[in-house]
Amino acid sequence: MITLAEPATPVTAGDRNGSAGPFSGFERLVAWRYLRPRRKEAAVSIVTIISLVGVTLGVAALIIVMAVMNGFRAELLDRILGLNGHIIISPIDRKLDDYDAVAKRIAGVGGVEMVVPLVEGQALATGNIGAGSGVLVRGVRGEDFVSQEAVSDNIREGSVAAYLTGDGVAIGMGMANDLGLAVGDLIKIISPDGDVTPFGTTPRVKSYPVHAIFQMGMSEYDRSIIFMPLEEAQLYFNQEGVVQVIEVFIDDPDAVDAYREPIEEAADRPIYTVDWRQRNQAFFSALLIERNAMFMILSIVVLVASLNIVASLIMMVKEKARGVAILRTMGATQASILRIFIMAGVGVGFVGTAAGLAIGVLFCWNIRHIQRFVNWVSGAEVWDPTIRFLSEIPARMNPYETIAVVLLSLTLSLLAAILPAWRAAKLDPVEALRYE
Repeated sequence: MITLAEPATPVTAGDRNGSAGPFSGFERLVAWRYLRPRRKEAAVSIVTIISLVGVTLGVAALIIVMAVMNGFRAELLDRILGLNGHIIISPIDRKLDDYDAVAKRIAGVGGVEMVVPLVEGQALATGNIGAGSGVLVRGVRGEDFVSQEAVSDNIREGSVAAYLTGDGVAIGMGMANDLGLAVGDLIKIISPDGDVTPFGTTPRVKSYPVHAIFQMGMSEYDRSIIFMPLEEAQLYFNQEGVVQVIEVFIDDPDAVDAYREPIEEAADRPIYTVDWRQRNQAFFSALLIERNAMFMILSIVVLVASLNIVASLIMMVKEKARGVAILRTMGATQASILRIFIMAGVGVGFVGTAAGLAIGVLFCWNIRHIQRFVNWVSGAEVWDPTIRFLSEIPARMNPYETIAVVLLSLTLSLLAAILPAWRAAKLDPVEALRYE
């Protein structure tokens, strides 16, 4: 049995290297040597690798899912607000028979980008195939149709110029596929609110040539909306000389409250206004709740990976007990041992976080190529646009959220390393070397 006494003047390896301060080169060197895999410590190496992989996958999954959730919300917001007004004006005392004058006055309000008088109506559409489908007919002026870039910039067949002739309609690509229609074909539109006769109201049936086919990338719109010239829609829905609502597009949709009063004053008539947040409150609130829930759930994955760091460091302390005791007898302080094992634990977390960040960023940048590859391998559409509204998986990374994920991972790694490092620092060198 060997009993070691404290040397009178301890000389540490850090003193010999001329760097004895906190997190010195000596401490970093020892931490790195403890992390290097060795044959005699296979179990420790395996647990360390599992911890590293767990942190990597957890960080990557968190970054990817948050980016997809952000992209999904942003794309839906762009599609919805690109087609529907930010503020919708409805009449109160009488019909909007002065819509031209009202639209001109509102267009003069600062920050207003576009004013769209609108006639809308539900109808049934039939084509060359199928039994028909329910549609929403939107009657808009020609210049307003051109200004709605979400539609006019996404014409896949036909042209805007043909639509502006005023004797045809524009339909979505999904509707064209469902009804077997192409540019030049006739689409039959049936409205239950037709002509009033002595025998009752008869449905109104009329056929229109298809002059343009658009694809917005949102399946609900591509399958259900028909654009019709305003004058024709007024005649078709028995709304001659009036519109049902006026949609107002502003340059800052998040500041609709600031525009409400100036718009009401410019209208110069009794109106009722509703903004886009009120119309879509339930939908976007559900998206926000889902996004926050996914962040919390996937944070647990990173936490579990951090617990693996605790296990690997505890095993490392047991394996390195003799080496720690020798370092203590050579003059290493408890604080130095504490920092060595903290660096070992944080090192695993840092490498795993960096790898997860790289994987997450690369995945988000190439998510559409990955989607097409998975579709090709599986032979099926893994992202059904009829269920998820959008035709492709969106991903939009938020730099602040990404930084928050990185900080979360590093913080959990640091907290996971403290307990094993503290146990290593409290190790009694005499007890550790008693039976050596």
